[in-house]
Amino acid sequence: MSLAYWVCAIFTTISAAVSFGYSISSLLGSEGNARTASMYAFARSLALVVVSVIALFTGTVAFVAAAAIAMIIVQAVDTVIGARIRDRMKTFGPAVFAALNLAALIWMLLQ
Repeated sequence: MSLAYWVCAIFTTISAAVSFGYSISSLLGSEGNARTASMYAFARSLALVVVSVIALFTGTVAFVAAAAIAMIIVQAVDTVIGARIRDRMKTFGPAVFAALNLAALIWMLLQ
């Protein structure tokens, strides 16, 4: 496994872990209908972090690429949401994660 593989796999896992952390924070701070939506977000974030961790240890480029693509999409959509709510941290943070994860994915695929 190349350095590019490890960089992409680790970055994807970090990205999934950050999203998972935000979903936990949202779940703990919500009530009513918002809590229900937060539970759904938590479930999806948990699945992505588990897949990312498994991908980290498979040694399979295709598996890591699939996890990376999923996280790039999540971070890109989070960027749009951040922009819509006019929150700079929730716009630029996910945008940087998406761009770096995309660069790592391309680097891995070109190896």
